[in-house]
Amino acid sequence: MADPLLEINGLNKHFGGIFATEDVNLSVERGTIHAVIGPNGAGKTTLIAQLSGQLKPDSGNIEFDGRSIINDSVAARARMGIARSFQITSVVMPMTLLENVMLAVQGGSGHSFGFWSPVHRDRAMATAAMSSLAEVGLEDRAHRIAANVSHGEQRQLEVAMALAMKPRMLLLDEPMAGMGKEEGAMMIDILKRLRGDITILLVEHDMDAVFSLADQLSVMVNGHVIATDTVENIRANKEVQKAYLGDGHA
Repeated sequence: MADPLLEINGLNKHFGGIFATEDVNLSVERGTIHAVIGPNGAGKTTLIAQLSGQLKPDSGNIEFDGRSIINDSVAARARMGIARSFQITSVVMPMTLLENVMLAVQGGSGHSFGFWSPVHRDRAMATAAMSSLAEVGLEDRAHRIAANVSHGEQRQLEVAMALAMKPRMLLLDEPMAGMGKEEGAMMIDILKRLRGDITILLVEHDMDAVFSLADQLSVMVNGHVIATDTVENIRANKEVQKAYLGDGHA
């Protein structure tokens, strides 16, 4: 029986005369990985921004765990358990990996980001941060400066920062962007381990990763969701092949 954690109904967002999302309806079941694919400009990142609260929809509704969150702020949604990562790495490069995750722990606990020195001395926060780094395999690099680790490790760090906020749902926007084959495989393994414990909405262009990870798959084209189904059924869907999978974007 379906057990949705996130329900999206009739979501619309336009910029001038262009609809970035148009009448988007989507249901994400609890504990699953639901991937969203589509060509550049399909509206995927705009959708993620509306779900996280960074963009306000023009119309429609978003329900999280049975409650409308359409008017809630980014901070309020984070407190409910919604965490987001970005296409471009958003870590603080001059800080260590541990310090970056400690900032996320601090934010998740509701404290101001302005009081860095006391937080740095807080062993409880350091322990929590190390636990999140361990979840993504970075505990042995905790004291390295973020700017001095690989791009793939920076992406892993961003996931650790999201996990440090103890989310119930992760909104991941191209977590494998710019990764090599080995780094991508490591990220896939990390996300597989999270399945069941955390609900994940994944926007990703790496189709091998999508097909390996997704329980459900939605296809967006020109702001519309044209299909939602299992990976097997989406791959066999002629409309999807014509609109996306067969046109060189995959």
